[in-house]
Amino acid sequence: MFKKLDVFEKRCKELNTRLYDPSVAADPEEYARIMRQLKELEPIALKYGEYKEALKREEDSLEILNEGGADSELKELAQLELDEAQAAKQTLSEELKLLLLPKDPNDDRNVIVEIRGGAGGEEAALFCGVLFRMYSMYAEKKGFKTELLNANETELGGYKEISFMINGAGAYSRLKFESGVHRVQRVPETESQGRIHTSTVTVAVLPEAEDVEIDINPADLQIDTFRSSGAGGQHINKTESAIRITHIPTGVVVECQDERSQYKNKDKAMKVLKSRLLNAKRQEQHDAVAQERKSQVGTGDRSERIRTYNYPQGRVTDHRIGLTLYKIDDILNGALDEVIDPLIAASRAQQLASANDTV
Repeated sequence: MFKKLDVFEKRCKELNTRLYDPSVAADPEEYARIMRQLKELEPIALKYGEYKEALKREEDSLEILNEGGADSELKELAQLELDEAQAAKQTLSEELKLLLLPKDPNDDRNVIVEIRGGAGGEEAALFCGVLFRMYSMYAEKKGFKTELLNANETELGGYKEISFMINGAGAYSRLKFESGVHRVQRVPETESQGRIHTSTVTVAVLPEAEDVEIDINPADLQIDTFRSSGAGGQHINKTESAIRITHIPTGVVVECQDERSQYKNKDKAMKVLKSRLLNAKRQEQHDAVAQERKSQVGTGDRSERIRTYNYPQGRVTDHRIGLTLYKIDDILNGALDEVIDPLIAASRAQQLASANDTV
């Protein structure tokens, strides 16, 4: 591990030196590339510097303790310093192991979130709206931007399905564990006898695909236009601005009708299509080479029930890590970090255990 850390530290110094090169300062693309590398390497290099400092403190303390002529008071201070240095060394060693874990290459990307009603009919559709509001409020708290892509509304104000993009650095790293089946238990407004109903909603979180990753042959696309439908608005049902794109080889269908401009709707629909195709491609690769290593936390098998929102008890339970919080109102108002942070911690712990098993 330490040979690798020495290499990282040396590379970090080289990159910092290059930033002062006039030719780099004059080349925005090269400057940005170096800054991206530094962003990845500096946390490791700085933590390694702290680790080496703890090692030096340990060596100096041991040297004093092993000296025959040192007085008892000095040895007592040296022993205290040794205990602190060894504790710091242990902590920093674990932190370095975490920093060296392979990073998900999609973590810094924007995400496309698709929410669909499952079992429960209109109640499931209404909960789609609740989750959309939750993710929108969470995005706002994190400084991300939410952009609606497509919505299929119901008469009572819910959604059969709704898709939207969340733009922001690290959006995927925060939301990737949201994929899966979300279950809600509550008394519907339409229920006259006060019985609790259980409904389900599926959530898919896709990293936004880059153009270089997916090459789509235009001949493989069937593009249809149709009139927008929805809750109202002057342009609704008057112009054929909505777009439906069918990828013929896979049968994947994407619709977008949020914008008045047909061109903008087509652009958004293509983003969704590329992200879906890229996700399917990666899932095939993952299934082929790593089925036996399916993670405890996972990134969202849609058939897997991942979370329950129980209104009568004010409870939210994430079944993957056994986490229960009696803060349903806070969470549905966007305080999702209380669920997401433990999921990330559990995923890292599992990665670390797997890495240790292979050593």
